[in-house]
Amino acid sequence: MKRLPILSTLIVLLAVAAMVALGLWQLQRRAEKAALIAHASANLDRPVQPLPSRITDDLLFARVTATCARVGDWTMGAGRAVDDSSGYRHIASCTGPTGQVFRVDLGVAADPKLRPLWSGGAVAGTLSHAPGGPTLLDRMTGRATPPAPMIVSDTPAPGLKASRRPDPASLPDNHLAYAIQWFAFALAAVIIYLLALRRRSR
Repeated sequence: MKRLPILSTLIVLLAVAAMVALGLWQLQRRAEKAALIAHASANLDRPVQPLPSRITDDLLFARVTATCARVGDWTMGAGRAVDDSSGYRHIASCTGPTGQVFRVDLGVAADPKLRPLWSGGAVAGTLSHAPGGPTLLDRMTGRATPPAPMIVSDTPAPGLKASRRPDPASLPDNHLAYAIQWFAFALAAVIIYLLALRRRSR
């Protein structure tokens, strides 16, 4: 009987251990996401409060007020209005009186060439995250930066339709599927390696 290849076996074991660790990490993330969604759902009915200087995920989907003292750049992306029509939502970068930076979703337009006429002021709406954010690799390596806070305004800018209020049900919760995927990869790696050893022994 041929000797077990030490280097190849070690590589496979390390790969399987990494896949299992990733699967367990996804299960942990699933529990954290479930708690976040439950808390966010409760925030929908909380009284309106001023936008705090330090924003955490505990405040997601709460109703807040703020003052946009200075309007910066504008960004545009796909969005949906309160009447369920789709279009292009316009997001303004704002600076508050104390220097706090946040973004405001000021509504949806069917025409992507429309430029909202809005110069800042009082804002009231639902707290959410601005589009974009850290990648999975950033989160795994600890280099993730918090997503920018964004207020989905109740009152649209002139010429726009109000954006649909954020819903906690829209938060991605696919961690269980990712965990099963990693465990399946680990099992497949073990089976393939055992088949390779069996063929080698012949």
